[in-house]
Amino acid sequence: MKLGLKKEEVILVPYEKEWKNEYERVKKEILNYVNLEPNQIEHIGSTAINGMKAKPIIDILIGVEQLEEIDKTFYNGLQQAGFYRLKVERPNEVVCAKFLDESFEVKTHFIHLVEVNKEKWKQLLFFRDYLNANSDAKIQYETIKASFFMTDLKGINAYTDYKEEYVKGIISKMHS
Repeated sequence: MKLGLKKEEVILVPYEKEWKNEYERVKKEILNYVNLEPNQIEHIGSTAINGMKAKPIIDILIGVEQLEEIDKTFYNGLQQAGFYRLKVERPNEVVCAKFLDESFEVKTHFIHLVEVNKEKWKQLLFFRDYLNANSDAKIQYETIKASFFMTDLKGINAYTDYKEEYVKGIISKMHS
C-alpha cells in the first residue's frame, strides 16, 4: 500500500483493503495521545467506501464537543501522533495532516475536526454510509471523479469543486 500526495497533486488509485487496516492503526495511535473516546473517530472519504478508487490519502473524522475549545494539549497530542494543523479555512472544520517525512511535501492522512453529532459530522458519515449501501450511487461518484481527468482543470481545489454538486446531492437525501 502506497499512501501520499504532493501539494496540488490529484491521482486516483484502485481500492485497497489495507486502507481500513491503516485507518484502524492510526486511530489507535491517536487514542494513545489524545483524550477521545473511540466513537469520536471515524474513517471517511473514498478510502472508507468499499471498492472505490480514491486518492491515496486516509481521511479521518474526529468529533469534538466544541471547535473553539480545542486546547494546545489536544493539538500537541495530535502532533505526537504525527498530525499537524493546516492553515486551511473551512466553516465548522479544522484540518490536520500527517506527512510522509520531515520534508512535509507529501500528505498521507487528513484529520477533519468537527463538532460531534452536529450537521457536518452527520453529513460526512451519511455520505460514506450512503455510498457503501448504494452501488449505483458509488458507480456514479466514481465516474464523476474519473471524468475530472478528462478536463483541463488542475489541482485539489478544482477537483473538490468538480465533485461538489454530486456530494451535495447525496447529502440532500439525508433529510428526505
